[in-house]
Order: sequence, then C-alpha cells, then structure tokens
Amino acid sequence: MSEATHGHRHDTHSDIVKRLKRAEGHLKSVIAMIEDGRPCLDIAQQLHAVEKAITNAKRTLIQDHLDHCLEDSVGSLGRQQRQAIDEFRTITKYL
Repeated sequence: MSEATHGHRHDTHSDIVKRLKRAEGHLKSVIAMIEDGRPCLDIAQQLHAVEKAITNAKRTLIQDHLDHCLEDSVGSLGRQQRQAIDEFRTITKYL
C-alpha cells in the first residue's frame, strides 16, 4: 500500500473528522428544515454553521500539511527560504 492511498495520518485528522461529522449533522438539519418549511433566517444560520465547520476542517488540514508534509519534503532551509515558507503558512490562514 502506498502512503498516498493508506496510512497517511496526522494527529489532527481525528479533529478534522469530528468537524466534518459536525458539518454533516448541521447539513442534515438544514435539509430537514427546508423540507419542513422553516423560516429562511433559521436555515441561513444553519448553513452558516455548515460552512464554518467545513472551512475550519479545511484550514486545519492545510495547516497540518504545511507543518508536517511540506517541512519533511524541503528539509533544512536558510533564513530567507524559511521566511518565505512561514509567510506562506500565515497567508493560508485566510483561505
């Protein structure tokens, strides 16, 4: 088995799964609310919760990748190269 298909795990992955399961619960709630004819404001609030949970999961995954996979790939770097990677890591927080 290749690492790309199996065995690629980091400590944050369980947190990411929790966030996505929370988003899944919110999404099921949104579907039920629409089917039940609930007010648009209530539905929009739940959709916002889904969006936020997925955004947080994505951000955690990307940061984790930068902290582990990218660091392992590039190895030891000089100060300027290190600064560029640190700036890249910082800007990804705005994804």
